[in-house]
Amino acid sequence: MTKEELQSLLQKAETKELTDEERAKAPGAFIDLPCGNTHYELAGEGTPCVLVHGYATPYFIYDKVFASLIENGYRVLRYDLLGRGLSERVDAVYNADLFARQLYELTNAIFPDTPFHLFGTSMGGTVTATFCAQYPGRAKSVVWLAPAGMDSFRPPFYMKLANIRGIGGVIFNAIGAKTLLSKCASEASRVPQEEIDSFMRKFAYALQYKDFVRCTLSSLRNTILATDKATEAYAATAAQGLPLLCIWGEEDRTMPIYQAQRMQEVCPQVQLVRFSGSGHIFVYDEGDRTMDVVLPFLKGIA
Repeated sequence: MTKEELQSLLQKAETKELTDEERAKAPGAFIDLPCGNTHYELAGEGTPCVLVHGYATPYFIYDKVFASLIENGYRVLRYDLLGRGLSERVDAVYNADLFARQLYELTNAIFPDTPFHLFGTSMGGTVTATFCAQYPGRAKSVVWLAPAGMDSFRPPFYMKLANIRGIGGVIFNAIGAKTLLSKCASEASRVPQEEIDSFMRKFAYALQYKDFVRCTLSSLRNTILATDKATEAYAATAAQGLPLLCIWGEEDRTMPIYQAQRMQEVCPQVQLVRFSGSGHIFVYDEGDRTMDVVLPFLKGIA
């Protein structure tokens, strides 16, 4: 992507209201939930799978996983978390409880009586663990992909800075859009440049709607950095005896793999797979490699 195109995309950040007219132009579907209007996509036939994305990138991060699951006989639901993509920017604290409630309300509307395989990448790990802890019996299994939430996590300086009330918010609001867009695909290394450019354009499409930065700052403070509470949720999920799979990239710079040791302590039954040479967004960067592990796991569950 040229510097000129990147600058043009940044100039459009947070310039539009997310109105019904804007939603009507978008692919996918929308549903009014008690927690907020939610953008989603549902396709395929068979055992349901639900895909929960992470901190900032909307549901398109699952493009390859979504397509593979459908091809292999699953009914697949993916959606945008509140404050992300084309889901509503509600006036709320963006903590794991809010996201777990959204997940419950959405799946209760679409799969009211059917357990489903649940996927969570990055912050989606915290969301799915919190959901399982609060709504036991809904998930059939859980797949975590570079998950956030371990209490062994050592936040980098920029996260600590953003967490400082007052000055942290001022700095994040000033540079958040530029940083989120310019870094959104920085850990992709296995796809051609045109795919990386496409990834960034899709990210910028969601970034153009107002309050994206406000919502991501709240999520950083109240979900990403709330690791003690998240770790309790992972432990509660494991205590239910659910089949658990966790894949982690050994070169992950966002949620480093040193946290895998704590994951194994908290979730003793977890099947941990390490991807040599992979970064944080291997779910997009290496879709085939990811599904080579995920599909046998799912097929081994009664």
